[in-house]
Amino acid sequence: MQRLRELGWIEHRSIAIEYRWAEGRTERGAEIAAEFVRRKVDVIVTSSTAGAVAAMQATSVIPIVFAAAGDPVGTGLVGSLARPGGNVTGLSIQQTDVAAKKLELLREVVPSLGRLAILGNVVAPSVVLDMREVQATARTLGLEVITLEIRRGEDIVPAFEALNQRAEALYVVIDPLVNIHRIRINTLALGARLPTMSSVRAYVEAGALMSYGANFPDLWRRAADLVDKILHGTKPSDIPVEQPTKFDLIINLTTAKALGLTIPESFLLRADEVIE
Repeated sequence: MQRLRELGWIEHRSIAIEYRWAEGRTERGAEIAAEFVRRKVDVIVTSSTAGAVAAMQATSVIPIVFAAAGDPVGTGLVGSLARPGGNVTGLSIQQTDVAAKKLELLREVVPSLGRLAILGNVVAPSVVLDMREVQATARTLGLEVITLEIRRGEDIVPAFEALNQRAEALYVVIDPLVNIHRIRINTLALGARLPTMSSVRAYVEAGALMSYGANFPDLWRRAADLVDKILHGTKPSDIPVEQPTKFDLIINLTTAKALGLTIPESFLLRADEVIE
């Protein structure tokens, strides 16, 4: 909204914005997309791969801008980053590309790490791709991998119960479902004394140990630029998908202390933010 204002689009004057929340439910995303098509909106902006898929299934005409998609090529949102084609464009968070970096950071903080649990919503295509990448990378590092597959919020507690203290750290793959339940996930992880790695700041605020990934406020601002281009007549197919330019490393020292972990000073100096 801030960036749209800077570009001259003032809500209730030069632009009307309809906000809807899918609350992590795939069927709700489909309902929202269908509603927007009926209302004949000029642009649909989504916050995730799942939202973009729902919008694409509802329309091949109305321009769609995804503000943060995990792997837009791998999940079929676009044909290529340079030439998205169709009515869709947006910004990638390069989710699978930074998997190795996140594991490397996690091992710096937990040097004795031998068994890694990966939690993700396997209904989401981008999550499945990320989980595969993490599994492959972990195995090259000699780590034993345990996957915790969830499909709805009710699966989270049983997944932790099935883990039964077999892991030494937890890698959380982000998506709307996991985002809705991030406090519950982090509470369970702390109870199981599992250091957690994720991709976004909100998880660290909710008690996760650390996150590394694209800076989301920056992506949102850049999404506004894409909306501006479309409202001025540019076709989505002519707007290349953009990649992140800012990545953040964030660590929660309170969580580290609760887990009995000592974070190296050199690591803290590299962090973009330390939450205490």
